[in-house]
Amino acid sequence: MEHILPSYKDPLFSILLIIVLSLIIALATYGWKLYKEQKEAGNLLKFLDKFESSECTLDTTNMPFEEHMFKPLSLLAKAFESAGEYPKAITIYLYLIKNMPSEAAKTELMERLGSIYLHAGFLERARSIFMEILRKKPRNPKVLYELAVVYEMLQEFNKAKEVIEPLAQLDEQTHPLESFLHFSQLLHAPQLSPQERASSLLKFLQKEPSYYRHVIAALFKLDTQMAWQTIDPERTKEILDILWYLPNSQLDLDIISSHQTLSTLYYAKGYLQTPMAQSGNFAIDMIAKARENGFEEGDLEFSYLCQKCKQSFPVSFRRCPNCMAFNSVEVEEQIAKKRTQTDHSLL
Repeated sequence: MEHILPSYKDPLFSILLIIVLSLIIALATYGWKLYKEQKEAGNLLKFLDKFESSECTLDTTNMPFEEHMFKPLSLLAKAFESAGEYPKAITIYLYLIKNMPSEAAKTELMERLGSIYLHAGFLERARSIFMEILRKKPRNPKVLYELAVVYEMLQEFNKAKEVIEPLAQLDEQTHPLESFLHFSQLLHAPQLSPQERASSLLKFLQKEPSYYRHVIAALFKLDTQMAWQTIDPERTKEILDILWYLPNSQLDLDIISSHQTLSTLYYAKGYLQTPMAQSGNFAIDMIAKARENGFEEGDLEFSYLCQKCKQSFPVSFRRCPNCMAFNSVEVEEQIAKKRTQTDHSLL
């Protein structure tokens, strides 16, 4: 009786065996992939459950989801975010992340969620979100930068510096971030005495002259005499608000009287009695001229523009509150009527 099935020595048997093994491997691989995806989805849901709280004021528990809802809900979340309604924006982003099937869309939504937590001041939540994103996709420069912001705000500067290496590997220009972190670390160095910190900041300024405004502000807190010796009258506009709000007790009249710009500024302010020549700053010169003619109600008001995102703020900043750019502030002054004098320093 002839064998119907091929013998194991038959080439056809080898081919069938290879086909069967390939099918088994393919099915096992597909099953493992499904298992991993389901496990990852379950882990993500558990991870996101940590961020559910009573502060989320929108009830999405029983809201049915369809993919066409993604765009309008995303726009609504952005509107809430722009209006400062962070809990509502967070609720929508959590809902979308849990229901969107697309991994790319989930990653984008997680980035937005982390940014909201960062802007809202929930730094530990922001850190958790960013670390979760980087666990899956470590080559994400935007998230790496924002993680550095979180660590910097937490004053964990060594951890913030750890972000620099992966950014450099992604061909990012890391020197500005390194300089900013070094400056921030000098400002919060409890192991240094005020005099040591002032000296370190002065050395830093020699290497990074673009930090002139921030170093002068710090020096006035640490060593007033060193601050006055460091002031460059040609760069008065960069620190005009600092000088304008400086209390009488911190003035160095010898240095002020030796520079025309500074003399005019403090005549306009009312601290000097002798009329001065023009300083080159329109607002200061107008107030000084008005005072010379007997009108002493002139004052300056300031706003602060981010040179990167062009948003304006009523208070100064080292990092832009909107786009998180560092060392991007530009001082803008305008003439105003003098209010009740409080002699409070900006510092």
